[in-house]
Amino acid sequence: MSEIGEIPRDLRYSREHEWARVLDSEVEVGITAYAAHALGDVVFVELPKVGTRLEQGKPFGVVESVKSVSDLFAPVNGTVSAINSELESAPERVNEAPYAEGWMIRLRPDQPDTVNGMLSADDYRTMLESDSHG
Repeated sequence: MSEIGEIPRDLRYSREHEWARVLDSEVEVGITAYAAHALGDVVFVELPKVGTRLEQGKPFGVVESVKSVSDLFAPVNGTVSAINSELESAPERVNEAPYAEGWMIRLRPDQPDTVNGMLSADDYRTMLESDSHG
């Protein structure tokens, strides 16, 4: 069983282990500490180009670790406004600081309030705990 790890209370979460942070008109997205721990050492991150349209629940990129390759899923509909280009040369930031320097993309959501439909920190923790006991 993977450790659950840190779950910041000010973020929203997807069932696919992405987190979303609302920043004014944008939403910053990354993967959770739980997902980073489960993946192991991240060696490569493939992100979309700025201007790419994302559809909620659809893959927008790939994270590759020493153990596996996993799709990244868009938490909401929107347009990519920035990518964390630092991850090209330092993909280990996803493991070291998944909620800070390890962020992946920023997007302009079609409807900003859709982020509120994502899981709260408590709901995400409950999901992880029930998955690990299931």
